Amino acid sequence: MSKKSPLSVYSEIGKLKKVLLHRPGKEVENLTPELMDRLLFDDIPYLEIARAEHDAFADIFKKNGVEVFYLEEMVAEAIEEKAIKELFLRDFIREADIHGHDKEQAVKDYFNAFKDNKAMVDKMMAGLRKEELEFSGGRTLADRITTDYPFIIDPMPNLYFTRDPFATIGSGVSLNHMRTVTRCRETLFAKYIFNHHAMFKDVDLSYWYDRDNYYAIEGGDELILSDKVVAIGISQRTDAEAIEGLARNIFKANESFETVLAFNIPKTRAFMHLDTVFTMVDYDKFTIHPEIEGPLQVFSLTKINSDGDVKITEETMELDRVLAKYLELDAVTLIRCGGKKGIDAAREQWNDGSNTLALCPGEVVVYSRNHVTNELLDKSGIKLHIMPSSELSRGRGGPRCMSMPLQRESL
Repeated sequence: MSKKSPLSVYSEIGKLKKVLLHRPGKEVENLTPELMDRLLFDDIPYLEIARAEHDAFADIFKKNGVEVFYLEEMVAEAIEEKAIKELFLRDFIREADIHGHDKEQAVKDYFNAFKDNKAMVDKMMAGLRKEELEFSGGRTLADRITTDYPFIIDPMPNLYFTRDPFATIGSGVSLNHMRTVTRCRETLFAKYIFNHHAMFKDVDLSYWYDRDNYYAIEGGDELILSDKVVAIGISQRTDAEAIEGLARNIFKANESFETVLAFNIPKTRAFMHLDTVFTMVDYDKFTIHPEIEGPLQVFSLTKINSDGDVKITEETMELDRVLAKYLELDAVTLIRCGGKKGIDAAREQWNDGSNTLALCPGEVVVYSRNHVTNELLDKSGIKLHIMPSSELSRGRGGPRCMSMPLQRESL
């Protein structure tokens, strides 16, 4: 018989029990000014300080009774069997966009030479520079073409934002199709964890979305507001078609979710995902960037029957009233990033002032640099766990972006 799923996330604020992180690695040091746009960075973090900040982040979880798992370790554990490791290597190399049969074989031999799976996975994430592989040219034309590009395999510096490649929703998972080629390979790691890690052995895991689907969806746009309501952003990184498909799959399953709220947010870098402009901090309180408040187009996708059929309605009320309606509350409080539209809001939004992570109702992790928003949260009765943020914030993501809850207590 199949085991019960170890995944259980039915809210944004239920007491956090298990979380997945990725400690930044050498992939950050493979960023160059010329590659920043291609690799979705605006600046180059200083790795030593970024790691220290990330360790402080992990310590907040550990001191509050949260079990911390690391992506790189779980992947290494998932491929312990020789046959699984061979399949993983094949898939990774296939998706790394290496041109030339002989070059592909040279890369495979390079990774097979690692005696330790964790070291191999770390190197896959870090990227492979040209000078690190002895290759003098092969038999095919593709093998013999030379370029000035410095990498055989691109680094994956966005990996420390573990929120995006997949999302835990209820007892299942949305294994996402990422918008950009740069980030598509990240979901391969999640695929092997869910298919082969001991934590998921003999578990009949429900997939609400699959990485091979055509339309893009990313975890930063997927928020679980309650055991009945999921909010998803139609954003720079997530397509409306993907949201409708995911909603239908959830509604077909034996889950408690009845409504998906689709937020049509601006398609810009500063508003990259829904959670960069909107997060839940308590039963009736939310952080929000004032620029998205209005007019904001919101659609409700509601479950009609167990076949997954949906009713789509455009909501005409103000955002706070829409939230109150679907969360069955008299009213909700919107805590504005920076306090109001203007300089403080724009600056702190850029540094993810709206991107908080709840440890439990009314208790959140925030970046130290967003002092205006943090003071507003404090005055609203929210307990803050403040983490250092000078380097990690250069990747344009906050505490929620850098964490993927695997298990929360039910409210």
